[in-house]
Amino acid sequence: MKNAALKPGMAAAQHATRIGVLLPLPLAGPYDYVIRQIPAPPRGTLVIAPLGSREMLGAVWTDGEGALEEKRLKAVEPLEGAPTIPLALCDFIDWVARYTLAPQGQVLALALRARSAFEPEVPRIAYARGGTTPAKMTPGRQRVLAVAADGLARSIPALAEDANASPSVVRGLIDCGALQAVELPEFPPFDAPDPNFAEPVLNNEQHEASGALGADVRAHSFSASLLDGITGSGKTETYFEAVAEALRSGKQTLILLPEIALTVQFLDRFAERFGCRPAEWHSDLSQKERKRVFRAVMNGEARVVVGARSALFLPFEDLGLIIVDEEHEQAYKQEDGVIYHARDMAVVRARLEHCPIVLASATPSLESHYNAQSGRYRWLRLRERHGAARLPDIKLIDLRQERAEPGTWLSDPLRKAIAATLDAQEQAMLFLNRRGYAPLTLCECCGHKMTCRDCSSWLVEHRYHRRLTCHHCGYSEHTPANCPQCGAAGSLIACGPGVERVAEEFRNLFPHARMAIASSDTMHGPLETQAAIRAIAKREIDVVIGTQIVAKGHHFPQLTLVGVIDADLGGSDGDLRARERTFQLLHQVAGRAGRAEKPGLVLVQTRNPQDTVMQALANTDRESFYTQETRWRERAHAPPFGRLAALILSGVDDDLVRETGKVLANAAPSARGVRVWGPTPAFYHLLRGQTRERLLVQTEKSVDVQAYLRTWLDSVKIPNNVRLAVDIDPVSFF
Repeated sequence: MKNAALKPGMAAAQHATRIGVLLPLPLAGPYDYVIRQIPAPPRGTLVIAPLGSREMLGAVWTDGEGALEEKRLKAVEPLEGAPTIPLALCDFIDWVARYTLAPQGQVLALALRARSAFEPEVPRIAYARGGTTPAKMTPGRQRVLAVAADGLARSIPALAEDANASPSVVRGLIDCGALQAVELPEFPPFDAPDPNFAEPVLNNEQHEASGALGADVRAHSFSASLLDGITGSGKTETYFEAVAEALRSGKQTLILLPEIALTVQFLDRFAERFGCRPAEWHSDLSQKERKRVFRAVMNGEARVVVGARSALFLPFEDLGLIIVDEEHEQAYKQEDGVIYHARDMAVVRARLEHCPIVLASATPSLESHYNAQSGRYRWLRLRERHGAARLPDIKLIDLRQERAEPGTWLSDPLRKAIAATLDAQEQAMLFLNRRGYAPLTLCECCGHKMTCRDCSSWLVEHRYHRRLTCHHCGYSEHTPANCPQCGAAGSLIACGPGVERVAEEFRNLFPHARMAIASSDTMHGPLETQAAIRAIAKREIDVVIGTQIVAKGHHFPQLTLVGVIDADLGGSDGDLRARERTFQLLHQVAGRAGRAEKPGLVLVQTRNPQDTVMQALANTDRESFYTQETRWRERAHAPPFGRLAALILSGVDDDLVRETGKVLANAAPSARGVRVWGPTPAFYHLLRGQTRERLLVQTEKSVDVQAYLRTWLDSVKIPNNVRLAVDIDPVSFF
């Protein structure tokens, strides 16, 4: 433990206690301070701690253990009201730091993302009806007083809007005493969800699963369940009953979703069930909203929180249930800063909070599927679609046989199916998980490929904006008229399709259809996403052409046709999870069709119809795919039958990064059950101007990989201008 020494002339107060304070910085552990109270405040108490010339928000973490004399230590001051981080969250921060090999302080920073929430509350000033009647009464004043007659306090803009009057009219009534000021809390309170608001009618499978989950909630103890249901089987309605049980028990609930886009329809469904929307937590919140939600979680006012992976570090006062929806999603993996998998860490937090956790998916990760099969998780299965809906028919279109004209991407069977769907006044979705117009632009004269100046990746053409863009670092440039290599005019050609190119072909074939492109390039933030998804649900759009942003988690009752443009994309890119992710994504896409009374049809264009993934989709035989993939993983000693950790070196000095990789590899300790691969250039060996080298550690399942890595890394001095990132349990290999 380090010591925070006083500046010259500073002195610690008498009757002070030595404590260890953890600061939200990439520090390995707490620093020693003193606090002017005896006994020391409890672990997790928030304090203001001096560090150099600045003051930091920190948390009391341990007893002081340093060698520096107490009289030389700096003093900290507790925050007004002595707010604390819950003890279970403190333990969770320690656990995540140990598991990921991240500095404790860097993990603490994840839990202190709304520092303003700890500042004194600033009351709002509103106005209600006073005891005075103005001598002069105008029609505008009459309308304002009529609105205020209900006794509710409103802001000046709200009174003016409700009464259709100007703010000056309201201020005049304030000046004459007809309206009087009222202090209100800084934020309006969150509505309390009603567990009995609209109880659903469940089928037998749903009823049995929800009963088991409800019993877990009432037990107030840790349990882990995999809610494994086919698309459209009503998984959300099933775990909503566990949420209702948590509400009846006075407990808080955290529902994790992998992407903000998935919250759009989810929030509406939640409100239909519980009478109001839950609190939200994600990166698009304003600082004011972030402060409001954080404070409401901390004081227990927010009973249900729906959020992205960072919501896992919120300071819940009394957490009684965690739900991880679409638990298989790669978006739960945090790849920068503290590298962690929110699904796995959610299981840890549930254990520390002594509450149940539910992992829900139609296509569980292989790890969760194995845990359910082996009995580590309870396996709750929903095998039938809810209500009258039935699984869609899935047919493979062999592109080797159905040859299309050069430069076109919609096969003849898919074109005919789209025409039939439009004639029946139903909706269709065309799926291609590739943004922009074309993934590669090259010169047909010299073969030059347009690549990013800062990354080893191609620039993607976005024809609507007439720009070439890197999807890794964001670099963008205007599409040049001439080849920058040979100077040939008009020689640059687009290779391969993106959603914009498919949309162009669709417009030429069906000019009168109402079409929309759905990707992160066209939907900027949750508000635009929400508007687009609601337009689809209201049948204001006939055909949506999109990436995975609309491929999962959404319910469009009139959507009966799904066309997959290129099912082979991403199926064999050298990643051990590539086939699993391809199967999951295509299965989720197919699940968008026929979710109501009308039957659905899914047409999958592929050049490899005999592939296991394609056959499993076509035969609706998920288990055969899982069986084969599990056998392959077991033979390869890959997760869940072994463990992996990645070391990624990066820096601007190419030679230094490569040399550091060699030094690191040579220093790897020999150990039974451990193999070290590399160093080798990363898949994107240049990313954001940084050269990247990777080493991969593969161990038997019984090996303590963290202990091995600590021993190894402690023996090597990494140069200051080379960055080392440690990824325990990597899910991608880029």
